[in-house]
Order: sequence, then C-alpha cells, then structure tokens
Amino acid sequence: MTEGAGAGNDSGYQVVSRWYSGLGGFFTAVAAAVLAFFVGGLVVVATGHDPFAAYKAIFSGTGLNWFFPWVQGDERFSAALDLQQTLIITTPLILTALAVAFAFRCGMFNIGGQGQYFVGLLTALYLGHIFVGMPRPLHILICIVGAIIGGAIWAGIAGFLKAAFGAHEVISTIMLNWIALWVGKYLVELGGWMQGTEPDVPRSYDIADSAKLWPIWGALQPLHAGIFIALFSLVVYHLLLNRTTLGYEVRAVGFNPEAARYGGINVSKNYILAMGIAGAFAGLGGALDILGWKFHQAINDYDVSFVGFVGIAVALLGRNKAVGILFAALLFGALQVGTSPRQLSGTDFPAELATNLSTMIQALIILFVGAELLIIYAWNARKKVGLTGTSPPPRVKAQEL
Repeated sequence: MTEGAGAGNDSGYQVVSRWYSGLGGFFTAVAAAVLAFFVGGLVVVATGHDPFAAYKAIFSGTGLNWFFPWVQGDERFSAALDLQQTLIITTPLILTALAVAFAFRCGMFNIGGQGQYFVGLLTALYLGHIFVGMPRPLHILICIVGAIIGGAIWAGIAGFLKAAFGAHEVISTIMLNWIALWVGKYLVELGGWMQGTEPDVPRSYDIADSAKLWPIWGALQPLHAGIFIALFSLVVYHLLLNRTTLGYEVRAVGFNPEAARYGGINVSKNYILAMGIAGAFAGLGGALDILGWKFHQAINDYDVSFVGFVGIAVALLGRNKAVGILFAALLFGALQVGTSPRQLSGTDFPAELATNLSTMIQALIILFVGAELLIIYAWNARKKVGLTGTSPPPRVKAQEL
C-alpha cells in the first residue's frame, strides 16, 4: 500500500475517531436504551400481554404526557401529579450520577454514592432538627452545606486510602456503603440517637418547618425547589471540569496518572479532591430528599433506597456529560414512576412484576452501554486479524465516553 493511501486512511480513521468522541457516544446511548426497551418488550410478550399497550401505560404513568397540549381535564391533572413524582425522583439521581461521573473523570470508579447519599441525608436531618426557630433560608443553607461537607468527608476517606496506600476505591467505597447503612439504621431504630417521638415506631424525628425546601408545584406531594439546585449542580459540574485548573488536572490524572505526575500534577491530591467533590454531590442529593419531601427517615427506608446505585447507571448512560446525565436521570426517574404497581393495571402488565420490569430495563441499558467497550476493542485490534494494513485509529479513552 502506498504512503499516500496510508496517509489518506489514517486521516479517515482520525475523522471517525473525532466523530465517535462527539456524536457517536450520543447515538450509542440512544441505541442502548432502544435495545433495552426492545428486549423488555419481548418479556412483556412472554407474559401474554401487548408490549405497546404496556409501554403506553408506563409512559402515561410517568406524567410526561403533561407536555402534550391535547391532554386536558382529569387526565392532565393526573399527569401533573405523576410528573411531579418523576421530577422528585430525578433530582437525587442527577446528583448521585454526578458523584459517579466526577470520580470517573479522574480515573476512579465511585461505587459509594449510596453511602455518601445516606451520610448527607442524616447530616441534613440532624441539622434540620436542632436549629429550631432559625430563619428559613439560613436554616436550609446550613443543612445543605452540612450535607455537602458530610458527603465530601465520607468519600474523601476512599480518596485518601487510594492516595496514601493504593487501596482500590471500589473496595473501600463498598465498605463505606455498608458502614453508612448500618450506622444509619442504628441511629433511627428504637432507642437510637435520632429516634422520633413515637416509642414504638423505628423512625427518626422530623426536621423543623424552617428546614423544609419550598414547594413549587402541586399540593399532595409537591415538587420542591431542590430540582433547581440539581440543575445548577449540572452547570457547576460542567464548568468545574472544563473551565478550571482543577478540572484540567482531574482529567489529566484520569487519562494517564503517570504522565500527569511527570507533568507536575499532584496525583494523590487530585484523587482525594475528586472523591471529595464526588461525595459532595451525593451528599447534596441526600439533603434535597430529606429537606424536600421525606422530612424524616424510617428504618425500612434504608432497604428500599437504591438511588446511589441507580446513579451509576445514569452516569454510564449519560456518558459522564452534564446534558447526558440530565436526560438519563429523567429517563430512569420516569421509568421508576411509570412502572410502579399503581400505574399498571393487570390488563397491561402484571402489577407484581412492574418493578422487576423497570430493574431489568435498567440492567439491560448498562449491559448494552458496557458492550460498546468490546466493539471499541475489536475496532482497535482489527490489524491483528489482518483486516487492514494500516495502524489502528487512536483509542477512545473511557473518560471521553
């Protein structure tokens, strides 16, 4: 093959690589979601139901049909209630996904969003209870700042262990998850330090009215102002990573820690900072939940909360991009609300299996997004099997996905 032809091919490969890093990730995420829903439809067929009717019922249950102008009357009122629930669930998903994404951009896999979320929640709960009579804006600010600091410290432990001793963050964050879970249960169970006023009910005390976030839409369980804080956090995440020296160093360490160290970047410091900032996002998510709509924590709330783990899937589907995380969080939040047993009648899909359908679709999305790495590996390795005489195109780094 001539040199000119090789150069031309190399140029083509570079164009493909640049295209993939830009729009290719978006199309892959969309394809993963479509495939997951397709396989989910096959499961619906296997139960003897119409997948189109089931998905129509799920979509109506999400409340997203509220945006359609032809939805009026009682249907529009019901859609508003469902949409409020979708956005309430979307709010912490955005923040736990940011906790995963920020650490990932530094080359770390933060599995501890759930524990960081619990620490932030309990910190806000405690601060929201003890400062009675404080002006509402100041009380809310203290609770939020305390939750951010609590989550940052909890995640920073894993960052410190990695920086000082080389402990893998996956192991340490999983261990910290369990510590946060069981300590949290101990605090709110009967006789615990944070137990409420009812002696026979294993739940915490309530936060003061001055610590509750402002409702902005609805009356029964209204959407709270925390949604704006979550959206602002997306902006902070984007600017911090792409417009600051800290963000540059974090991304450099994520690409190649040895090269970053050679270039004068303190890798250990960035490990600790990245995990601390990641934990701050997750802790903020816990604060918004307790201040926005929960107002107290029962012992069984720990067993049904998986927001930190779902945040991992949201970050993967969102490609660790702010805009991608926003839409992925909305998708997962809508999926949880739309597949709740109260949204599906027995004629559409068995209500007792509705939650399982949601979990299965989420797992399939992760599977198909992860399978993309195999495709990239095959593309880069095609020379080894004699498919081309030119060198492979530049590899797409995981942090760019």
